[in-house]
Amino acid sequence: MQAAGVAVDEAAPGLWRGSFRAMASPGEVLIEGGSQRRALRTTQRVAAEAWRVERKWSRYREDSIVQRINRAQSKDVRVDDETADMLDYAAELWRLSAGRFDITAGVLRRAWRFDGSDRLPETRDVAELMPAIGWQRVDWNRPRLCMPAGMEIDFGGIGKEYAVDRALRLARAQCDQPLLLNFGGDLASDGPRIDGSAWQIGISPVEPEGATERIALRQGGVATSGDAERYLLRDGKRYGHVLDATTGWPTPGAPRAVTVAASSCTLAGMLATLAMLEGDHARAFLEAQQLRFLIQ
Repeated sequence: MQAAGVAVDEAAPGLWRGSFRAMASPGEVLIEGGSQRRALRTTQRVAAEAWRVERKWSRYREDSIVQRINRAQSKDVRVDDETADMLDYAAELWRLSAGRFDITAGVLRRAWRFDGSDRLPETRDVAELMPAIGWQRVDWNRPRLCMPAGMEIDFGGIGKEYAVDRALRLARAQCDQPLLLNFGGDLASDGPRIDGSAWQIGISPVEPEGATERIALRQGGVATSGDAERYLLRDGKRYGHVLDATTGWPTPGAPRAVTVAASSCTLAGMLATLAMLEGDHARAFLEAQQLRFLIQ
């Protein structure tokens, strides 16, 4: 069964699978029980929310609030409550990470191209971009934001996990069946399956010969940060796409991938990214959070 941009099929007896694309990723909704028509309506609601968040905050869209901020050229921009909440959240992540996570670091894409090649940027190319990075230079006084000309913000590191949690809440308002949402590997559920068992989340190995690990999820979110798809490789050394905003380079000793299970997808994504930025200290950082995690 299909509708505009979404489709629903039967993944297993009694288990509907809705599918769509958003935020450059496949979106999936697993719904246990109920009718296919209800599963389609639920998937449509989930997809609509994912597309709304993408339209609002994508730096690729000319009509997004992010583009309006990035093109303000030192002028004040007044933002809505939802965007203000996201900016507050980004500021908190910047503080917690001692500046290593920074939504103004997106300009580094001009030097880094994570296409699997061995084309590392020149040190001077990264250094030239560093003056355009630094949340401490942004004048943020909710709901007004003023950013120096030449700087940009990008919610790409946190927006998808937020969209998963939002879409789950909205889907629950019209569906009383067990639900699991998956936006390109960022997942959330608000309850177990019909028989009371947990959803089993398969975690792909970073090496072809590795075994698939599993995390049982009854309620909350699971998110992964890693270099499986976006990386550079030179002289046997792998450079992942999670960059330290204070240096413009990947953190030395960072894991290949970090997967975290937490009370929400947003929290899981935040901790997975912060752990990557901890480098050699990723395991100690996650153990201190007292949450389930997998490091590869």
